[in-house]
Amino acid sequence: MSGTLYLVATPIGNLGDLSPRALETLGAVDFIAAEDTRVSLKLLNHFQIKKPLVSDHAHNHVTAGPAVLARLLAGESCALVTDAGTPAVSDPGEDLVRLCAENGVPVLSIPGCCAAVNALAVSGLPTGRFTFEGFLSVAKKSRWEHLESLKNETRTMLFHEAPHKLRTTLADLAQAFGPDRRIALCRELTKLHEETRRCTLGEAVAYYAENAPRGEYVLVVEGARPAAASAVTLEEGTAQVLALLDGGVRLKEAAKEVAEHTGLSKNELYAAALERRK
Repeated sequence: MSGTLYLVATPIGNLGDLSPRALETLGAVDFIAAEDTRVSLKLLNHFQIKKPLVSDHAHNHVTAGPAVLARLLAGESCALVTDAGTPAVSDPGEDLVRLCAENGVPVLSIPGCCAAVNALAVSGLPTGRFTFEGFLSVAKKSRWEHLESLKNETRTMLFHEAPHKLRTTLADLAQAFGPDRRIALCRELTKLHEETRRCTLGEAVAYYAENAPRGEYVLVVEGARPAAASAVTLEEGTAQVLALLDGGVRLKEAAKEVAEHTGLSKNELYAAALERRK
């Protein structure tokens, strides 16, 4: 019988946030797979837990994952931990979970800290629907493709960012979404200097131009306002397209022009006008 992989959430700052169940699990497993064994060793030493540690991080997970899986299949139990927060979420540990799922190894989550959810809760922005976007790429093309895909996103958006890249990211967010879009900048969550700054993207750019960013950030960005429903029906819009056609405008251009000033779908207008002309 195979062992079990436990996903153990660890504190994102305050060690008091490690749950009794997490402590019990860390003390009971055969070994621990850690993103950075040096970071995890400090946590384990604080709670006087002595367990073998193996590395499982972004640079070795291709080989580390199968090695951990082999031990699980042999009957050992393992706790997967990240440096801070919930493992396997925006984290290379997701590959190990996939391997376990494909090989019938039980996976149990021991819930706890998650920086993104903590930031969302204190942001003051809508929390009913949200999308986690993680870190933006440092590659310019990929970064702008990502932001372009989010221009019409109506859900609240969550990003992670390091202090040395914050100014560039805020400038890019302001350019992509407009300076008036609201944002909550949450830094050093659960730590001594925890702070949440609520403002617009334009105000955030101005503030950090004068003040050095400090600590790790979660950026909670307001979603786009839903597009207003068109006051013009498809039938009325189609009539406008046909009128332009009678004036010598080509169908494709006519559908595009009417779509732009009514908010109706260009493709639907094109199809409806084509059907009417038949």
